[in-house]
Amino acid sequence: MRRRSLQNGRYAVYHTVLGWGAVLAGDNGLVEVMLPFEGSGKEALTSRIVSEWPDAREGNGLEKEAAVLLEAYFAGKRIPFQLPLDQHGFTPFQKSVYALVATIPYGSVRTYGDVARAIGSAGAARGVGTAMAANPLPIIVPCHRVVGASGKLTGYSGPGGIETKAWLLRQEGVLLDGRERVAEIIRRSDP
Repeated sequence: MRRRSLQNGRYAVYHTVLGWGAVLAGDNGLVEVMLPFEGSGKEALTSRIVSEWPDAREGNGLEKEAAVLLEAYFAGKRIPFQLPLDQHGFTPFQKSVYALVATIPYGSVRTYGDVARAIGSAGAARGVGTAMAANPLPIIVPCHRVVGASGKLTGYSGPGGIETKAWLLRQEGVLLDGRERVAEIIRRSDP
């Protein structure tokens, strides 16, 4: 189990039809989003937070704002997540990938190659995939909207893996075929 320090760390829990999730923030912005796909109850989730982030306390600031927005997102509302992110520990490459991915509109997808080309690293599709796998802020940085070149739902490091990615895309109205591929790569207002 990870034990991490976060000066002035705060957390807020949120509830959805899928279960409980949480958001952690520090003075520099959001640090982590815990998705509700694990099936944990509120007590178990809170215990996990306290165990992993022993300095964090329940808060009512940015973390609460993010939790309220995540509840609305999981209730099916289109939510623009324009919240400050704590980028401490991100590589320059991750920062550029996350900034680009954060602009992918609700209900749209991009391929790993699209993202790589858009940040000026045309041959770095695998690097984009690695950055997505390390994304600590799913939904806020919507890594579920990044798919393989053929539309295949490749990789998702969050709880539930590819099934979670498919659920999130369907929630946003993205059509998937019978083989769990995006039926059409939708590139509305390309970043």
